[in-house]
Parts: sequence; structure tokens; C-alpha cells
Amino acid sequence: MQITIVGGAKGTGAQLAALAIEAGHVVTVVTRSGTVPEGADRVLGSASDPAVARLAVTGADAVVVTVGGAKGVAHNRAAVTRTVIEQMKQVGVRRLLVQSSLGAGESAQQMPLALRLPMKLVLAKPLADHEEQEAAVMASGLDWTIVRPSGLTDKPATGSWQTLETSEPGTLRGTIPRADLAACMLEVLEDDATIGSALGVSS
Repeated sequence: MQITIVGGAKGTGAQLAALAIEAGHVVTVVTRSGTVPEGADRVLGSASDPAVARLAVTGADAVVVTVGGAKGVAHNRAAVTRTVIEQMKQVGVRRLLVQSSLGAGESAQQMPLALRLPMKLVLAKPLADHEEQEAAVMASGLDWTIVRPSGLTDKPATGSWQTLETSEPGTLRGTIPRADLAACMLEVLEDDATIGSALGVSS
């Protein structure tokens, strides 16, 4: 599979790129810094630029968006995601996987009870960005999946995780290592049964 990762220069996106390359996939990373994981192809620039986004997604079998916020840019995640979606439609790429956050949409109910109010207060702005991002994804008409991780850590991978849709009972744990989230995302990309799902993810 040919995978384009928007936000793959660091964090979860970089770990996903490394895992995908190890699994034999061809990976292209959109990067503003020029840094990419070893073995990945590079598209230099910001995916908020339609020309950069178009170059990056052309020829891809799947596109993954793992971008974070940007200093001085309101709702950067949503803006980048909308641009990527538009370019995917123009070049005929359908599979989209987007990293959001637990707490977005109706997923607050999946969080441990003690974390719900603090998350809502402390992360109000990022969550608003994620909710706008998710709305664009769900309205895209593409073959989308959203993953909503709980708090991300840099702990070693455990090799296991749990996923939960908002229609399912239960709650998730408060954290997940980025390495486990990356492995979960690669598994999701390879599973068409996840299309149209928003999955909470934690250890």
C-alpha cells in the first residue's frame, strides 16, 4: 500500500511511518522541517497549501492526518484536514485516517470520570479544533476512519490496546503510548471494517 502521512515528521505520525515501512508499505511524509523517518519519501511544505497537499496525496492508496496545532494559527488541524480532503477528492483518493483526540464529539463519555471535567477545561481550544476537523471528515464522503486516543505518552510499546466506539458501553484508560497508537492506526488502515467509525483508543 502507498501511504501518505500528513504530520509524519515526528510524534505518532513518525512512528506510524516507521512501522508502515517495516511492514513493506511505501510511505510519503509531508514535512515543513524537511525531516522524515528513514525510508520515507518527502514532500516539503505545509499541507494547508493546496499545491503541497495535491502533490502529497496523488497516487496514494491511503492518507493519514496526524497534525497538531500550529502557533498563531487558529484551528490548524481542521484547516489542514479540509485542504487534504479537497485534494483527495480532486485526484480520486478515497481512504482517509485521521488522528483526533478522546474528548472530541461524544467521546467524553469514554474517558475516566475523574478526567472529564479537567480535560474539558484545559483542552477546550484543541478539542474545538478536533471537533471542527472531525465534522469535515464525516461530511467528506470519503472512506474515513477517526481514531481518538487518550493521553499520549512516550513509554515503550506494550503491543496491546483497546478501542471503543461511542455506541458501545464502557470507558477507556487515561493514556496510551504513541508507539501503540501508531500500531493501532496501521491495523486500522488495513481493516476496511473500520470505515465510517470513530474509535476511542487507549492502553
